[in-house]
This record gives sequence, structure tokens and C-alpha cells, in this order.
Amino acid sequence: MVGCVAQVTLSPRGAPLRSFTAFISDRSIREVESETPVPTGKEVLLRTTHSGVCHSDIHARDGHFDLGSRGKLSLASRGMGDSLVMGHEVVGEVIAVGSEVTDRAVGERVLVYPWLGCGECVQCLRDAENSCATPRSIGVQLPGGYADHVLVPHEKYTLDIDGLDPAWAATLACSGVTSYSAINKILPLPADAPVAVIGAGGVGLSAIAILAALGHKNTIALDLNPANLTLAAENGATRTLQITTDSTAESVRKELGVKPEAIIDFVNNSQTATIGFDWLTKGGTMIQVGLFGGELVVPTTLLAMKMATIRGSFVGNLVELRALVELAKSGQLPRTAVGSGVLDADGVRDTLDALENRQISGRVVLEAR
Repeated sequence: MVGCVAQVTLSPRGAPLRSFTAFISDRSIREVESETPVPTGKEVLLRTTHSGVCHSDIHARDGHFDLGSRGKLSLASRGMGDSLVMGHEVVGEVIAVGSEVTDRAVGERVLVYPWLGCGECVQCLRDAENSCATPRSIGVQLPGGYADHVLVPHEKYTLDIDGLDPAWAATLACSGVTSYSAINKILPLPADAPVAVIGAGGVGLSAIAILAALGHKNTIALDLNPANLTLAAENGATRTLQITTDSTAESVRKELGVKPEAIIDFVNNSQTATIGFDWLTKGGTMIQVGLFGGELVVPTTLLAMKMATIRGSFVGNLVELRALVELAKSGQLPRTAVGSGVLDADGVRDTLDALENRQISGRVVLEAR
């Protein structure tokens, strides 16, 4: 760490920034060169070393999210144009800092908190920037980690990860904090209360590992992919069930013989949301996290009689990420599976394609070469 005097180290003017940019019109990923930014004020410039690939990047490349009978949510309405530099799970080396930076030094390796807001609204001022109505997230509205450099708007969004594997640490910024925040919305519960995790992909596996780290002893994992369920068991799931596209709440209940007190749905499509509501025990809580798209039709009378709580959860806040990083540093958090790839245009495109085609179990983190 530096003291009261900030370090200012400028990047070479002759070295362009290479970004691996998504173009929505044809879903292509192309290398684009631009001028490497020079940080000012509280800004921090990183050389990207690791950048995780998230399923939500598939929707970003498509330019929309599925809203079921309400059509599509265009990403243009969320501040994005025809092209964007994705990548919101970023670890990098500090190579330059603005003149007002006091807590970051050139050469440090840090994790980036990407879920930024306007910085001025009530939500932002209470450290809930992920709830801001006008987001400016890194890798969404702002250029992200599918590039060889990332400009972070303020040093407070950089977290020390000393002692952690940087590839695994990168996943904490999205899959980690997303699952951690969702879990915070169902706890406290008795350690033996049945909790169901629907979807054991990268984010679901993180949730299972975090529940185990927090001492929960009754976690049920549901997924279409048997390979994901094997990983779920390795990360702390006490029971697993392979479902199909024809599964219903009744078939799931008959197979497992239990109704969960809480369900976290990391798929959140029409089928899984319906299974969740119908399967949930009376007075239970379901947390809808996934962005696969669709809709949930709930009879209003049943909602009241069942006394169910249905709550959405989107990523997590900076305080939660800091807590999660400390949990990881303590050694209590099991490491989830992390695959690797090369951080270039081909690596981004090929990994997104494989993820879209369900050819990946766990998380993939691209590394600069």
C-alpha cells in the first residue's frame, strides 16, 4: 500500500489498448485497438491478467434478455450500443494510478468490483450500487475485462487478493458475490433445513460451496447436466437430482420426498420458476437469480395461502464482495472448478459458444498470455 502521497505512473503512449469487442448486429467478437487511458483523480489502470466468462455475456452478445410474453428487454435501454467490451470478473495488475489514489500501488494484483452505480442516489450512498437505477457496470456500460487493460473509476472498487489463486479470485466478482448475496437473503435458517439450488453451473456451484462454508448441512442441487451434479456433490451438496425439460414440482417432490424451506433458482426460466413455486414449503422463500428468461404465472390466492416470499436478487454489493474475499482468504470456502482459456478474440468467442451450447461445467477464466 502507498501512504498519503499517490503514485502516478503513466502507460506508454505508444502502446494501444486491445479489446475483444462484441458486436451485437452479427454476434461477432473482434479485436479493436484504441488509446490506452491515463488514470486521473481516484482512477486505477490495470493490466488485465484474468477475466472470467459469465453466462450473462451470452445475453449481452445477443443484445437482449427474454421477458416471456412481454417480449424482449433490449440492452440498448440499459445504456449499451451496438458494441461493448464485456468481462466483469476481472483480476489485474495495477500499472498506473491517478494523483488522488492513496491505497493502491503500482505492481499490486487486485480484484475488481464491477457493479457500479451513479454514485449519488440513495442506493449508492448506502453501499448498494448494484441496486442503482442508472447502473454503469464494468463489462456492461463501461469497458470490461475482455481487454488487455481496464480503467477502474475509483480505487475503492479494487480489492486485495493476496494469497488467493487469481483465476479463482476473479470468479468471486460475479458468480461468487451473486450467490453470496442470494444466500444472505434466505439466512438465517437451521443448518439442517432443506435448501434447494436449481442450476449447478458456475454460479450455482459457488452457492453450494458458500452454503457449506457457512455450515449449512442440507443442500439439494438440481440440474439437467450430470457432470454439474458431480461437481455439486464435490462442493458440498448433500443430495442431487438430475431433472429433465419435462420435470415438474410433483415429480421432483416424489423423487426427493421433501419440500425445501428455501430455493435459490440460478436458472430462473419458466419451467424452473414454476417448479420452485409449486415445490416450496408453506412459508418458504424463493430467490430468483438466473437470467435465462421466461415468466412465472402465480395464482394470487395461492401466493397468499402459501405465505411464500418471492424475491429477486441481482449480483451483490461491495460490502458483500469484501466479506466474501475475506471468507476465501480464511480457507473456509471450497474452491469451485475453474477452467482456463486464452484472453483474446478467439478465446472469448469460443468460450461463449461452448457455454451457450452447455459444453462447460463450472467456470472458465481467460488468462492473458
